[in-house]
Amino acid sequence: MPQPAPCAGFYSVPLGRLPVVSFPTSASLRCRARRSVEGRRSVRLRSASAFPHLICHRRCHSAISIAKFNQFGDKPKGDSSSFMENDDDDKQAIDVSQKIEERCFAGTSYIPVYVMLPLDVIDNQGKLAYPEILLEQLRALKSINVDGVMVDCWWGIVEASAPRIYNWGGYKQLFQIVRQLKLKLQVVMSFHECGGNVGDDVWIPLPQWVIEIGNNNPDIFFTDREGRHNMECLSWGIDRVRILYGRTAVEVYFDYMRSFRVEFDELFEDGTISELQIGLGPCGELRYPSYPAKHGWRYPGIGEFQCYDAYLLKSLRDAAKARGHPLLGKVPQNTGSYNSQPHETGFFRDGGHYDNSYGRFFLGWYSKILIDHGDVVLSLAKLAFEGSLISTKISGIHWWYKTASHAAELTAGFYNPCNRDGYASIASMLKKHDATLNFTCVELRTLNQQADFPEALADPEGLVWQVLNAAWDVSLPMASENALPCYDRDGYNKILDNAKPLSDPDGRHLSSFTYLRLSPVLMCSHNFKEFSRFVQRMHGEWVPNSC
Repeated sequence: MPQPAPCAGFYSVPLGRLPVVSFPTSASLRCRARRSVEGRRSVRLRSASAFPHLICHRRCHSAISIAKFNQFGDKPKGDSSSFMENDDDDKQAIDVSQKIEERCFAGTSYIPVYVMLPLDVIDNQGKLAYPEILLEQLRALKSINVDGVMVDCWWGIVEASAPRIYNWGGYKQLFQIVRQLKLKLQVVMSFHECGGNVGDDVWIPLPQWVIEIGNNNPDIFFTDREGRHNMECLSWGIDRVRILYGRTAVEVYFDYMRSFRVEFDELFEDGTISELQIGLGPCGELRYPSYPAKHGWRYPGIGEFQCYDAYLLKSLRDAAKARGHPLLGKVPQNTGSYNSQPHETGFFRDGGHYDNSYGRFFLGWYSKILIDHGDVVLSLAKLAFEGSLISTKISGIHWWYKTASHAAELTAGFYNPCNRDGYASIASMLKKHDATLNFTCVELRTLNQQADFPEALADPEGLVWQVLNAAWDVSLPMASENALPCYDRDGYNKILDNAKPLSDPDGRHLSSFTYLRLSPVLMCSHNFKEFSRFVQRMHGEWVPNSC
């Protein structure tokens, strides 16, 4: 593999003054991301990869060199000259924190903090990309007491060439580095494609042998009303259909998970692997691929139902016959298109067909397919990873939350109109498997959404609070991550408020938080210092406001 050019921020340039590297402002980053989905993690918004696009910048050198200096456990000091030695620090920082009154989190519960590794930390040939750079970055994270890292184990890389032929080589090398640094691992069983959504700068397709089957039978993929097939993941209609060279889709997932468990038995036994996050749909989330950018969706469009493949259409017809009303076995026709707004459709408008007997039947079936898929895959994950913590991700679809129908949630499979709690049944299913619910968008503020996109009628804070309560009502652990790249104190404060809510009478809190994502921008000194401060507060340590 060709090696990247030496990075001045890490190795090759003496500590003289380097040219200023201009970063986009926090506002421009947010604007750019929101143009397509508020930069949501739901569409896997990625910050720049830490490996192929190294930023030669002295402030990155500051963070890494401090990590080297403190590799025996000393934390970098807030007034360290290594952080402050660059005259252009304020200009280069993504966002300068404003002095605002903050809650003191000293003595509060310890919430573990993980950091997602870059999407392409393992390349498409199954090899670890740039291990020397990764090692230095992980040492920096360890120096500020980050608890661990999250990594995607891509189905399209590990089982790429042939069924049941698994290549775990690159992951073995990566996991040994993490283990040596005494960090923990959250591992994602990623049964989806990477690429094609906003922010994706890496292309990792499904396994080639699966794509070949799909070329002959495209109905194995989710399909929209126009007949466009979405190859991000397999349709849940084939969960129990033996169409993948004699195996059902859930059998393929189980064999993959069992292979992982056997291959990394030692890391399970010593506790290095702390959690398995089970991918259950596009972007690894339990949802339909209802708002694909590749098919023209733009924020804040309501999306489209994704049940036009032959297998799901048959399931719908069978459900209608079992109900005794065969005429109900069809997909609604007056639902608009990907970029419609609710009031423009007969189905989603106030008083629309979503709330009549036919609409309730269809939406009940559509959401049941989603819950059944999660139920069967998690039951097999529990079997494959017996005794280990498992989790799954639920996307935070907050746009149109202030309307009656919650149209964007409905097309994604969350049956959550204003007169129904669509997340209670999902939480109950996860509770059945003792699986943690991982939710996104905890750093978003409703007022900011109203200012930037008032027409979206979004309410991320209301949605987060609803999902928190749905989980906690059944004593289900709740974890989370940020949806947008976050470097500023205001965003961190919002995460902390959701992680340890004052308004909860029982003092409940998140079980863990995973930060999106390790990148050169995070490693720059101002941003790294701000992140270090955030980690301390998540751990319940005292941090002065002036820091």
